[in-house]
Amino acid sequence: MRLLVELAINGILMGSIYGLIALGLTLIFGIMKVINFAHGSFLMVGMFATYWMCTLTGLDPYVSLLIVVPFCFCLGYLVQNFLIKPVFKKEIKVREPIGVLLLTSGLWMFMDNTTLAIFGASYRTVKTPYAQVSYQLGDILLSAPQLYAFIGTIIATFCMYVFLRRTSLGKAIRATGQDRNTAELMGVNTYRIYNIAFGVGIALTGLAGGLLTPFFYIYPTVGFSFDIKAFIIVVLGGLGSIPGAILGGIIIGLIESVAAQFMTSTLTIVLAYVVFLLVLLFKPEGLFGFKGEW
Repeated sequence: MRLLVELAINGILMGSIYGLIALGLTLIFGIMKVINFAHGSFLMVGMFATYWMCTLTGLDPYVSLLIVVPFCFCLGYLVQNFLIKPVFKKEIKVREPIGVLLLTSGLWMFMDNTTLAIFGASYRTVKTPYAQVSYQLGDILLSAPQLYAFIGTIIATFCMYVFLRRTSLGKAIRATGQDRNTAELMGVNTYRIYNIAFGVGIALTGLAGGLLTPFFYIYPTVGFSFDIKAFIIVVLGGLGSIPGAILGGIIIGLIESVAAQFMTSTLTIVLAYVVFLLVLLFKPEGLFGFKGEW
């Protein structure tokens, strides 16, 4: 019983990171109706940026996030403004632009292979004094880096919720996601909103990458597996749902952690996809989604 509780807690801690990664994706998807296949590559950039900040300056990974997160926001803003927006404008009447989908697919391959060519395929780690530290809660051991990542995820999610619900810019972002034509009639600069939304989505992904670095290997294709999980989580939680993204991540984390004790890793992946397909079948809008998409 103790083992199951410990596995469940570890699954929740890791699942929260999955949820944070998916939160950035669901924001971009919900606002722009664009599938960003390069999302995992931006996670990789966040991890590498954190790694090099720590290596070159000696900063703690969590302190380096003060630089990495704004850097990722600016990167996302510029990518949207100079690469995606021109294609997006040509397909303005299309609900889900295929050209942008192909562009993000090419961007994914470009970013991964460029990183591979520059830094090689070696696995890297960030050495911290708390990497091997665990906290004891009764008979249960909690990994310190994963616990810190969980706390960071909860704080980031709360801030994101307040930003979208309570600020004028957040309301403009939500309005653009609901109906961009009506938002334009109300004076909203939708292309500026797209730039900001994409930047915020990538900033959240960069934050997740930084939180992962103290306990996860860093290599050029690290984002691929997280990318697939993020898409599954977006569907599970519901398009545009902040609580849904976190809950969906926790569900995947629990499946990976608990189910792996009773079946092979391959069957664990299969189980995750079965849950994904069941949600698509019986509740295609997701656990917290609704047909209005915000």
